[in-house]
Amino acid sequence: MIPAAYAQLDLEALLNNLNIVRKYAPHSKVMAVIKANAYGHGLGRIAHAIESQVDAVAVARTDEGVRLRKAGFNRPITVLEGFVNRQELDEQLSFHLDTVVHMPEQIPMLQHVDASQVISVWLKMDTGMSRLGLRPEEFQSAYQALTRCRCLKQAPGLMTHLANADDREDNKTVNQIDVFRHTINGLSGECSIANSAAILGWQQSLAEWVRPGLMLYGCSPFPDLSATELGLKPVMGLHSRLIAVKQLRKGDTVGYGSSWQAPVDTRLGVIAVGYGDGYPRHISPQAPVRVNDRVVPLIGRVSMDMITVDLHGAPEAQIGDPVTLWGDGLPVEEIAKAAATIPYTLICGITQRVQIVES
Repeated sequence: MIPAAYAQLDLEALLNNLNIVRKYAPHSKVMAVIKANAYGHGLGRIAHAIESQVDAVAVARTDEGVRLRKAGFNRPITVLEGFVNRQELDEQLSFHLDTVVHMPEQIPMLQHVDASQVISVWLKMDTGMSRLGLRPEEFQSAYQALTRCRCLKQAPGLMTHLANADDREDNKTVNQIDVFRHTINGLSGECSIANSAAILGWQQSLAEWVRPGLMLYGCSPFPDLSATELGLKPVMGLHSRLIAVKQLRKGDTVGYGSSWQAPVDTRLGVIAVGYGDGYPRHISPQAPVRVNDRVVPLIGRVSMDMITVDLHGAPEAQIGDPVTLWGDGLPVEEIAKAAATIPYTLICGITQRVQIVES
């Protein structure tokens, strides 16, 4: 039995979105970013759905890569956070995970790995994100030190990450790309710069590899462009059902804190979803919710297990009727905006009690 709140996945939409990646980056290899449980969609499920369609995948942490290997995933897997100690490096070696070198302290650990073990390495440059990565002035010497490591399978890959690519008017992206390309001049190794926003908006960022994340799941990385305008299709829809319908009198209050008071007699719907499922607690009043095919406004506070809506716009709604929180013509970007957040936080925030089903 499907529970009250469930997330429905459309894996055909996932493949459509991969085709959009290839349309924008036809000459690049694709490293699909499936960290954070594939942005809430299910790590193993998404990995196996795209295994034959991508050149590699990327995860954030070693344990994610190990889980994929144990599940039989055979494509290259890059651990974006690299390793912080020899034990973690040994685990990456054992499970044939590619790694990222982003600080000088990692290089001596690689230098002590015996030549009988091999690993592929990306060397990451900090061109302005100020997070992980070596400064440009450190990069050449780190590269030369890496090339002396006996365990490297081939020349290190060269990588950076863009901070502001979702703002197509911000010159920082151009500056980051210029710094990266100037610094790597003369070095061997394949390059990777572009995330989703860069793939779609900054052609000069395209290199041998691209790293799509958000766009794979059908979300736009740009605040001023919808997924539909970009040809992307949502992979996840969050759904539930009406579990109660009741009549309020004018002046009745609803929910914790009595934050909403009925201005007139109101038909109220109670829906089985709340912040315990990952629906945003601080979403704005009047946020849209789809009951059957009608959009109605949220009223009152979001609680752990339930939300309430004004059914004036859906007069035929009855107990048991289907509800869409996002998906099916109600873009997750719209819900994110109403919650003063970004789509990442919503799709990654689905909790364990929400059953995931495939359409």
